[in-house]
Amino acid sequence: MIDSHGHLGNILYPGGGDLIFRKGVRKRRVLDLTTLSEWRMHAGMPDVLLRLCMDQITRGQIARNETATLENLRKSLDKAGVDKMVCLPVPPYVTFDDLKKAAQIEPAVIPFTGVDFARDYDIQGALDADVAAGARGMKLHPIIQKEPLNSKRTFEAVEAFAVHGLPVLFHAGVFSYYLGREKARSQNPSYGEIRYARDLVAAFPKVNFVTGHAGLFHVGDTMTMLGGHQNVHVDVTIQSPANIRKLIKVFGPERVLYGSDWPWGKHIPAIKIVRKACNGDHALERLIFHENAARLLDL
Repeated sequence: MIDSHGHLGNILYPGGGDLIFRKGVRKRRVLDLTTLSEWRMHAGMPDVLLRLCMDQITRGQIARNETATLENLRKSLDKAGVDKMVCLPVPPYVTFDDLKKAAQIEPAVIPFTGVDFARDYDIQGALDADVAAGARGMKLHPIIQKEPLNSKRTFEAVEAFAVHGLPVLFHAGVFSYYLGREKARSQNPSYGEIRYARDLVAAFPKVNFVTGHAGLFHVGDTMTMLGGHQNVHVDVTIQSPANIRKLIKVFGPERVLYGSDWPWGKHIPAIKIVRKACNGDHALERLIFHENAARLLDL
C-alpha cells in the first residue's frame, strides 16, 4: 500500500525540518474538528457552517502538523499497514534535503523535491541533483509558497523538472493554514482555486500532474476544469466515498490515488473511505492503493 500524499516536518515555519527527527512528540490538546470529519467519512457540511468553523478547523490542523515526526509516522504506518508514503516538502520550511535524510533512516519514505520561490538560484541544477539523489517527484504549494500555479516562475520550475519524466503534485483547493496576524501575511488562500491549476496542466500536456486532495472543497471544479486533461491524476485525501466514486468516473480508475495527507489526515480513516468507495471491488482497490502510484512514481 502506497500513500501518495503525506508530510514530515513542520511545513509552516522556518526550520520545519528539525521536527522530523524529534522524539516523544505528542499532539497538544485542542478541539480537532477534522477527527469528527474523518469519523463522518468527510461527508461535508453546509458552506455557512464551514465558514463559521474554519478557524477552529485550522487550529486542529496546526496541532496535527506539529506531530509530523519520523517516529510518529512509523507508528502510524505500522498501525494502518501502509508500506510506503510520499513525503512532500514545502520549501523553504521543509526541503528535499530534510526528506532525503529521513529516507536514509526510514525506507518507507518516498521523498519529493520542491522549489524555493523565496530566493534566486539555479533551479535546474538543484532539481537535477535532487532527482539524482532519489527524489521521485516535485511538490508545489501555491498557498503557503505564495506563488500561483500559472505564474512565470512556476512554469519555469515545471519545465526544468519535466525532463525527468516524474510527476508534479500540486496543492489544490482554497484553505487557510494560519491564524491571527499571520493569516494575511503568510499565505494566499485564493491561489488554491482550480482555475490556476487548469492553466498549468494545459501548458504542460506531457507532464503527469497529481491534484492534491482532488481540490479539497472544490472537488466539483476539479472534475469540471481538469477532468478532460489526460495528464491529470487526483489523490483523494479529505474526500468522501461518494466524491471518490465521482472522481473515478471522471478521471478513470487508473488516475485516482489513495492518500492520507498525514499528519493533517490519518491513515486508517483514509483507508476505510477508499474501501467504502470501492464497494468490494478488490481490483479497483489494488489500483488506487498501489498500482497507480507505483506506475506514476516509476517504482
